[in-house]
Amino acid sequence: MPDELGQLIDGLTVKPLRLLRDERGWLMEILRGDDPHFQKFGQVYVTVARPGVVKAWHAHERQTDHLAVVAGEACLAFYDGRDGSPTRGNVLEIVAGENNPVLIIVPPGIYHGFKATGDAPAHVVNVPTELYNYDDPDELRRPYDDPGIPYDWGEADPASG
Repeated sequence: MPDELGQLIDGLTVKPLRLLRDERGWLMEILRGDDPHFQKFGQVYVTVARPGVVKAWHAHERQTDHLAVVAGEACLAFYDGRDGSPTRGNVLEIVAGENNPVLIIVPPGIYHGFKATGDAPAHVVNVPTELYNYDDPDELRRPYDDPGIPYDWGEADPASG
């Protein structure tokens, strides 16, 4: 695991999060307005995948994503296909969830996706910097099994994509 705010793909940041536990359960702060990496608020949403399902690949031209797995476990993968990036072609894999609570800050241009691992669905919260534009989505999509991305998700549920 990288150090707090460590970078493994240029511009991609991984911040360890703390679970504050007591007899009732736990609380985890994901993103605060006073965090040094906070840019702006667009919206908040949660996406869920059943075990074995892959949701990949997509990137954004303008939007920065702030991802945290809040239930279950997920293997998140990132691919830097940006022209001119010093880490072009690099792939990063992070397994996240209650046993590894992290915030992953994904700048524009980095393709990313996740696969739900374990026996429970994976719930991933995203706090993007932009509102979703239904008429003109800021999304660049590639199939989860795109041969141009050097990453193998392993066995995937047929619902993947």
